[in-house]
Amino acid sequence: MEPPPLSFTEWLVLALVAEGPTHGFAIARLTGPSGPVGAIWQVPKPLVYRACGRLSDLALIQPAGTAPGDGGPDRNLVAATSTGLAVVQAWLVRPVRHIRDIRSELLVKLALLDRAGVSPEPLLEAQREHLAPIISGLERRLDHATGFDRTLTSWRYETAQATMRFLRAVTG
Repeated sequence: MEPPPLSFTEWLVLALVAEGPTHGFAIARLTGPSGPVGAIWQVPKPLVYRACGRLSDLALIQPAGTAPGDGGPDRNLVAATSTGLAVVQAWLVRPVRHIRDIRSELLVKLALLDRAGVSPEPLLEAQREHLAPIISGLERRLDHATGFDRTLTSWRYETAQATMRFLRAVTG
């Protein structure tokens, strides 16, 4: 199944909804500055609700009833559809494609897998396999790079190497 074209924020919201029926305000708390996911990647409340709307339009989440609000009106619950569950489970173990996204996307995926009690090993192995040829290519490119291209290539190479060390360190 080809993954839907979702933004990182939409993937994150879908993954949190996939944990069980919830509402936008609860997701906004989790992704807020003091939330456990917000410590890695913050999503402002309006973007949470916008993501929920798009995920609903794509039939990845659906209404799941209501729950009492904290001293206010009832909250509308949403739950992941079977398609939503399938695509988010695949996304959680798919390696991060770009070095520039490693810090945010990989850490969020590791946090979400931990929240779900799922082993991160498939993701860690896939990420190592994805990074190995990138590191080799950057190393070859670094031999011939000059000027700012050398600076940029060196940054990418060192970041990829550091990520590889990190992946080895967190592997059980």
